[in-house]
Amino acid sequence: MILARVVGTVVATRKDPRLEGKKLLILKPVSPDGKDEAGYVVSVDTVSAGYRERVIAVAGSSARMAEGCKDTPVDSAIVGIVDEVHLD
Repeated sequence: MILARVVGTVVATRKDPRLEGKKLLILKPVSPDGKDEAGYVVSVDTVSAGYRERVIAVAGSSARMAEGCKDTPVDSAIVGIVDEVHLD
């Protein structure tokens, strides 16, 4: 799992038919204290996340187990919206 912030959207007029109706969001991985980490990830949104929200995303076979992603060609899926992060 990765902790990330939604920073944008992807619009694709032509895509695999199994992705029709799915929202694709651009995520920026962040550390638990909220600092940006390297890179970006494109993920399928399964929880109706919004711009600048912190989210939890899963990758690989876990992404294909997310709600509505079975038999869908995805490598990353947003599975939760983060309210707070507490570090001990």
